[in-house]
Amino acid sequence: MNALDWLLDADPAIRWQAMRDLTAAPPDQVSAERARVATEGWGARLLALRRDDGLWDVGTPGTEWISLCALLMLRDMGLDPSSEVARNAIGLVRDNAIWHSRGPWHGTPVFAGEVEPCINGRVVAVGAYFGLDMTGLVQRLLGEQMADGGWNCEQENGSTRGSFHTTIDVLDGLLEHARASGGSADVTAALTRGHEYLLERRMLRRLSTGELIDPAFTLFSFPTGWHYDALRGLEHLRDAGVTPDVRAAEAIDLVRSKRDADGRWPLENPHDSEMVDARLRDLDFGMDEREGRPSQWNTLRAMRVLRWYER
Repeated sequence: MNALDWLLDADPAIRWQAMRDLTAAPPDQVSAERARVATEGWGARLLALRRDDGLWDVGTPGTEWISLCALLMLRDMGLDPSSEVARNAIGLVRDNAIWHSRGPWHGTPVFAGEVEPCINGRVVAVGAYFGLDMTGLVQRLLGEQMADGGWNCEQENGSTRGSFHTTIDVLDGLLEHARASGGSADVTAALTRGHEYLLERRMLRRLSTGELIDPAFTLFSFPTGWHYDALRGLEHLRDAGVTPDVRAAEAIDLVRSKRDADGRWPLENPHDSEMVDARLRDLDFGMDEREGRPSQWNTLRAMRVLRWYER
């Protein structure tokens, strides 16, 4: 079985995206396959783990984190946001999830956001994807973009330079908001500056010295949580419709280098310590992806990144 056939034989969450991005399947067939995410396989299993108030819970404080991550995973799966099950899911989390974190946002609604742009970027991504008006939180993020075009959760502590981790979280949120709202000149400008932040650093390297910022940037994780890696950065540029740029060539070569003899990519560097991913495991939810083994998620993402770049 070649890599594309492997994806087309996978869970509906993988299959519909492979059909859309890697084949010439008619839109009605893609839509029909996408609809199965709510009723079959991973999507249906994850939705079934909610308690009566619509939150995901493992009996510990912090249901907002678990619920936010579950919604992010459903977004990655492509649960149709216009479906009844999606509207029900986002409505219950909107109405019932509050922050339990220490700080002035304690007890406030999750979709009002909190203080860290890396978290707020993911809140915007989920809210905008599922149809909530995230304009207020977007305006806050626009005001927090730094002089170099990036964002950094440590800005309030004196940092003057962007962080790849924070920047990619915010860019994903702004892109989702632009797609949902029709966009604005301010959001477009912020996205463009953020894309330049990544490209000026060749997706991997320090602007000042050209050194690799972090070896972990060369390892492809999924779910990514709040973490950056080169594949996640390239996926964002592809999703945003950015014209392929020679400054991404090194990162593209890295993607090519990880393809195995069967045309598949492995799962690398799972973020075991990332609290959101850990709680997904506590929910007893998994997708049979293991470190070092071929990953359907990474194969899907890598194949469509290469398709975008090579075209």
